[in-house]
Amino acid sequence: MPVRLVVLISGSGTLLQSLIDACVDPAFDAQIVAVGADRDAIVGLDRARAAGLATFVCKVGQYADRAEWNEALANEVAAYEPDWVISAGFMKIVGAGFLARYGGRMLNTHPALLPSFPGAHAVRDALAHGVKVTGCTLFTVDEGIDTGPIIAQRAVDVLDGDTEESLHERIKVVERQMLIDAIQHLVARQRTAEGEYS
Repeated sequence: MPVRLVVLISGSGTLLQSLIDACVDPAFDAQIVAVGADRDAIVGLDRARAAGLATFVCKVGQYADRAEWNEALANEVAAYEPDWVISAGFMKIVGAGFLARYGGRMLNTHPALLPSFPGAHAVRDALAHGVKVTGCTLFTVDEGIDTGPIIAQRAVDVLDGDTEESLHERIKVVERQMLIDAIQHLVARQRTAEGEYS
Protein backbone atom coordinates (compact mmCIF):
# COMPACT_ATOMS: atom_id res chain seq x y z
CA MET A 1 0.00 0.00 0.00
CA PRO A 2 1.47 3.40 -0.93
CA VAL A 3 2.49 5.83 1.78
CA ARG A 4 -0.31 8.34 2.39
CA LEU A 5 0.54 12.05 2.11
CA VAL A 6 -1.44 15.12 3.09
CA VAL A 7 0.10 18.19 1.45
CA LEU A 8 -0.38 21.66 2.97
CA ILE A 9 -0.09 24.73 0.72
CA SER A 10 -0.61 28.50 0.75
CA GLY A 11 -0.08 29.58 -2.86
CA SER A 12 0.51 28.46 -6.42
CA GLY A 13 1.34 24.86 -5.58
CA THR A 14 4.42 24.31 -7.74
CA LEU A 15 5.87 21.87 -5.19
CA LEU A 16 2.47 20.21 -4.99
CA GLN A 17 2.41 19.81 -8.77
CA SER A 18 5.79 18.08 -8.73
CA LEU A 19 4.41 15.63 -6.15
CA ILE A 20 1.23 15.10 -8.17
CA ASP A 21 3.37 14.31 -11.22
CA ALA A 22 5.63 11.97 -9.23
CA CYS A 23 2.67 10.06 -7.78
CA VAL A 24 1.58 9.03 -11.28
CA ASP A 25 4.54 6.61 -11.32
CA PRO A 26 3.63 3.46 -9.34
CA ALA A 27 7.30 3.07 -8.42
CA PHE A 28 7.07 6.30 -6.39
CA ASP A 29 5.06 4.30 -3.80
CA ALA A 30 3.33 7.33 -2.27
CA GLN A 31 -0.06 8.89 -2.88
CA ILE A 32 -1.51 12.27 -2.04
CA VAL A 33 -4.74 11.64 -0.14
CA ALA A 34 -5.63 15.31 0.41
CA VAL A 35 -4.42 18.87 -0.06
CA GLY A 36 -5.09 21.45 2.63
CA ALA A 37 -4.67 25.21 2.52
CA ASP A 38 -4.86 28.17 4.88
CA ARG A 39 -6.69 30.27 2.29
CA ASP A 40 -9.12 29.63 -0.54
CA ALA A 41 -9.09 30.73 -4.18
CA ILE A 42 -5.42 29.85 -4.71
CA VAL A 43 -3.88 28.21 -7.75
CA GLY A 44 -2.58 25.31 -5.66
CA LEU A 45 -6.12 24.24 -4.79
CA ASP A 46 -7.03 24.43 -8.48
CA ARG A 47 -4.09 22.12 -9.25
CA ALA A 48 -5.26 19.66 -6.59
CA ARG A 49 -8.84 19.65 -7.83
CA ALA A 50 -7.69 19.22 -11.45
CA ALA A 51 -5.83 16.10 -10.30
CA GLY A 52 -8.97 14.78 -8.61
CA LEU A 53 -7.59 15.19 -5.09
CA ALA A 54 -9.64 15.91 -1.97
CA THR A 55 -9.10 19.44 -0.66
CA PHE A 56 -9.87 21.40 2.49
CA VAL A 57 -9.33 24.96 3.69
CA CYS A 58 -8.59 25.86 7.31
CA LYS A 59 -8.24 29.63 7.75
CA VAL A 60 -6.67 31.03 10.92
CA GLY A 61 -9.21 33.89 11.00
CA GLN A 62 -12.10 31.46 11.40
CA TYR A 63 -10.93 30.45 14.89
CA ALA A 64 -10.72 32.23 18.24
CA ASP A 65 -6.94 31.75 18.48
CA ARG A 66 -3.98 29.89 17.02
CA ALA A 67 -4.38 26.96 19.43
CA GLU A 68 -7.94 26.41 18.23
CA TRP A 69 -6.78 26.70 14.60
CA ASN A 70 -3.98 24.18 15.21
CA GLU A 71 -6.49 21.72 16.66
CA ALA A 72 -8.88 22.24 13.74
CA LEU A 73 -6.06 21.80 11.21
CA ALA A 74 -4.89 18.63 12.97
CA ASN A 75 -8.44 17.26 12.87
CA GLU A 76 -8.82 18.08 9.15
CA VAL A 77 -5.53 16.32 8.40
CA ALA A 78 -6.43 13.34 10.63
CA ALA A 79 -9.57 12.68 8.59
CA TYR A 80 -7.28 11.48 5.76
CA GLU A 81 -5.10 9.21 7.94
CA PRO A 82 -1.75 10.33 6.52
CA ASP A 83 1.56 8.64 7.13
CA TRP A 84 3.27 12.00 6.51
CA VAL A 85 2.27 15.63 6.24
CA ILE A 86 4.19 17.64 3.64
CA SER A 87 4.40 21.41 4.01
CA ALA A 88 4.83 22.53 0.40
CA GLY A 89 4.87 26.29 0.53
CA PHE A 90 2.55 26.37 3.56
CA MET A 91 3.17 29.79 5.09
CA LYS A 92 1.72 29.20 8.55
CA ILE A 93 3.65 27.97 11.56
CA VAL A 94 1.98 24.99 13.19
CA GLY A 95 2.01 24.84 16.96
CA ALA A 96 2.45 22.30 19.71
CA GLY A 97 -1.08 20.94 19.35
CA PHE A 98 -0.51 20.01 15.72
CA LEU A 99 3.00 18.70 16.31
CA ALA A 100 1.80 16.53 19.20
CA ARG A 101 -0.06 14.51 16.57
CA TYR A 102 2.27 14.82 13.59
CA GLY A 103 5.68 15.61 15.08
CA GLY A 104 8.37 13.62 13.33
CA ARG A 105 5.99 13.03 10.42
CA MET A 106 5.76 16.57 9.04
CA LEU A 107 8.30 17.61 6.42
CA ASN A 108 9.00 21.13 5.17
CA THR A 109 11.23 22.65 2.52
CA HIS A 110 13.18 25.87 2.90
CA PRO A 111 14.98 27.90 0.17
CA ALA A 112 18.38 28.04 1.89
CA LEU A 113 21.00 25.72 3.32
CA LEU A 114 19.84 25.63 6.92
CA PRO A 115 20.88 26.55 9.54
CA SER A 116 21.87 29.57 7.43
CA PHE A 117 19.12 32.06 6.54
CA PRO A 118 16.06 30.74 8.37
CA GLY A 119 12.75 32.58 8.12
CA ALA A 120 10.57 34.04 5.40
CA HIS A 121 13.26 36.02 3.53
CA ALA A 122 15.94 33.37 3.04
CA VAL A 123 16.73 34.15 -0.61
CA ARG A 124 16.91 37.90 0.00
CA ASP A 125 19.10 37.32 3.07
CA ALA A 126 21.48 35.06 1.13
CA LEU A 127 21.93 37.72 -1.56
CA ALA A 128 22.39 40.46 1.03
CA HIS A 129 25.17 38.47 2.70
CA GLY A 130 26.97 37.94 -0.61
CA VAL A 131 27.16 34.15 -0.42
CA LYS A 132 28.34 32.34 -3.54
CA VAL A 133 26.36 29.17 -2.83
CA THR A 134 22.92 28.76 -1.31
CA GLY A 135 20.33 26.06 -1.91
CA CYS A 136 17.42 24.29 -0.30
CA THR A 137 16.76 22.08 2.69
CA LEU A 138 14.18 19.43 3.54
CA PHE A 139 13.69 19.02 7.28
CA THR A 140 11.38 17.57 9.89
CA VAL A 141 9.20 20.28 11.43
CA ASP A 142 9.66 20.95 15.13
CA GLU A 143 8.45 23.77 17.39
CA GLY A 144 11.16 26.19 16.20
CA ILE A 145 11.34 28.20 12.99
CA ASP A 146 13.28 26.18 10.40
CA THR A 147 15.16 24.38 13.19
CA GLY A 148 14.09 20.74 12.80
CA PRO A 149 16.38 17.84 11.91
CA ILE A 150 17.73 18.11 8.36
CA ILE A 151 16.82 15.29 5.98
CA ALA A 152 18.30 16.53 2.70
CA GLN A 153 20.03 19.55 1.19
CA ARG A 154 20.95 20.61 -2.33
CA ALA A 155 23.28 23.43 -3.31
CA VAL A 156 22.55 26.15 -5.87
CA ASP A 157 25.23 28.55 -7.11
CA VAL A 158 24.54 32.27 -6.80
CA LEU A 159 25.27 33.85 -10.19
CA ASP A 160 26.57 37.35 -10.87
CA GLY A 161 23.57 39.57 -11.48
CA ASP A 162 21.12 37.29 -9.68
CA THR A 163 17.99 38.96 -8.35
CA GLU A 164 15.89 37.54 -5.55
CA GLU A 165 13.41 36.32 -8.16
CA SER A 166 15.94 34.69 -10.53
CA LEU A 167 17.76 32.93 -7.70
CA HIS A 168 14.53 31.78 -6.08
CA GLU A 169 13.29 30.29 -9.37
CA ARG A 170 16.49 28.23 -9.73
CA ILE A 171 16.22 27.10 -6.10
CA LYS A 172 12.60 26.02 -6.67
CA VAL A 173 13.61 23.73 -9.54
CA VAL A 174 16.20 22.00 -7.35
CA GLU A 175 13.83 21.98 -4.36
CA ARG A 176 11.14 20.10 -6.30
CA GLN A 177 13.50 17.29 -7.27
CA MET A 178 15.02 17.16 -3.78
CA LEU A 179 11.56 16.68 -2.25
CA ILE A 180 10.64 13.88 -4.66
CA ASP A 181 13.99 12.11 -4.22
CA ALA A 182 13.85 12.41 -0.43
CA ILE A 183 10.31 11.05 -0.19
CA GLN A 184 11.30 8.13 -2.40
CA HIS A 185 14.29 7.44 -0.16
CA LEU A 186 12.25 7.75 3.04
CA VAL A 187 9.55 5.42 1.71
CA ALA A 188 12.15 2.82 0.73
CA ARG A 189 13.81 3.10 4.14
CA GLN A 190 10.44 2.75 5.90
CA ARG A 191 9.52 -0.28 3.79
CA THR A 192 12.85 -1.94 4.56
CA ALA A 193 12.41 -1.29 8.29
CA GLU A 194 8.91 -2.78 8.14
CA GLY A 195 10.26 -5.84 6.31
CA GLU A 196 8.18 -5.23 3.20
CA TYR A 197 11.25 -5.24 0.96
CA SER A 198 14.22 -7.52 1.28
